[in-house]
Amino acid sequence: MNERIGITTTVPVEVLFAAGVTPVDLNNIFITRPDAGELVQMAEHDGYPRSVCGWIKGIYATVLQEKIGTIVAVVEGDCSQTHAMVETLQMRGVRVIPFSFPYGRDAEMLRLQIERLIAAFGTTWEKAERWKRRLDEIRLKLRRIDDLTWETGQVTGFENHLYQISCSDFEGRPEKFEAKVDAFIAEAEARPVRQSKAKIGFAGIPPIYTDFYETVESFGISIVFNEIQRQFAMPFDTDNLVTQYLAYTYPYDIFGRIEDIKREIVRRRLDGLIHYTQSFCFRQIQDLILRHEIGIPILNVEGEYPGTVDARTRVRIESFAEMLTRN
Repeated sequence: MNERIGITTTVPVEVLFAAGVTPVDLNNIFITRPDAGELVQMAEHDGYPRSVCGWIKGIYATVLQEKIGTIVAVVEGDCSQTHAMVETLQMRGVRVIPFSFPYGRDAEMLRLQIERLIAAFGTTWEKAERWKRRLDEIRLKLRRIDDLTWETGQVTGFENHLYQISCSDFEGRPEKFEAKVDAFIAEAEARPVRQSKAKIGFAGIPPIYTDFYETVESFGISIVFNEIQRQFAMPFDTDNLVTQYLAYTYPYDIFGRIEDIKREIVRRRLDGLIHYTQSFCFRQIQDLILRHEIGIPILNVEGEYPGTVDARTRVRIESFAEMLTRN
C-alpha cells in the first residue's frame, strides 16, 4: 500500500500522485468519522484552547488517530492557526512539509513553491503535469454534476458538495473515484427535473454541521452553488499547474472570490446566499466585505463543533427561507 500523506487543504495534489503516494484530505476524514466530536475534545484534552477553530482541533487529532506520519500543510493561504497546529504535530513526531499560496497571486513564487513540493517528494514537473491532464478529465465530469445541480435540480446541494469536495484528494484513488462519478452522473440524469421555491448559494468553507444541507433544503429552498467546493474541483481550463493554482480563488484575497461569486449569482439566478463562517476564524471579518459587495440577501451562519444544526441556527435558516420564498 502506498504511503498516506495528509493534506490540510487543497494543494497541488498532482505532485503527490506523481510521486506514487496517496493524498488524504484530513478535513474529509475528520468530519466523516463517527467520533468527530470526540476528536475535538481530544485536542482540547491535549491543551488546545477552546478559542481555536474546531476544524484545526479535528485535523490535529485525526493525524494522531489515523497514525499519519507525513502531512503537507498549507501555511499561507488557509487558516492562520495552521502554523501552531503543525508545530504541535511536529512535537509528536509528525513530518511536516510546508506549502504556501503566495499573497498577491505571484506566479513565480507559486512556481517555486510547487518546485519545492516536487523536490520534497522526489518526482518531476513532467510527471506532475501528466497527472494534471489526467485529473482534468475527472474534473470535467464534475462540471456535469454541477450543471445538473443548478440547471435541472437533478443533483441535490449536498451531493454537489460531496463530489466536488472530494476533488481535494480524489479519495486517494482517482480511477475508482472516476468510476463512482460516472455511475452517479448516470443515476442523476435519470432522475426527474426538480423545482424549488428559491435557489441559493453557499459561500465560505464547508460547514462543520453534519446535516446542514438537509436542514436548509427541508424549508423548500435549494442550494445550487457551493463556492469553495466548486473551487476544489478546479472548474477552469488551464495549460499548466501554475496557471491552474493561480486561478484557484480560495487561498488568495476575498475580492477574487467575490468576482467568482458574483458571476455565479448571475449565471445561476440565485435568490440569496448563505455565508458560512467558523467560530474563532479570521474569515468572519470578511463577512463585512461580502455584504458590502454582494447585492442579494445574505444570511451568515456560524458553526463551532461537529454535529447537527442547533435550534437557534435552524430557526434563522427557516426565517431566511420564508423571506426568500415570500419575495
